[in-house]
Amino acid sequence: MEFMMDFTPYAGLAVLLYAMRQTKRVPNRYIPIIAVVLGVAFSYWQQGISPSATVEGLKYALLGIGTVAGVKYFLEKKEDGQKD
Repeated sequence: MEFMMDFTPYAGLAVLLYAMRQTKRVPNRYIPIIAVVLGVAFSYWQQGISPSATVEGLKYALLGIGTVAGVKYFLEKKEDGQKD
């Protein structure tokens, strides 16, 4: 059960960031900044303001950004393979 408690905020942030990326209303260069702000804010809300909460929020942000980039590159690679 603890795994789900750790995984849920990360998955939610990744979905939110991917949706922002797909809408094209937010420039791609601001998505990492938004991820850090949202990740740290959620972590502060969950654990209170502390150095460990800041690190946890940064971890959420980095995992979310990495997931969005991985999905993006996977889909681009898949599209490139179909063109051949």
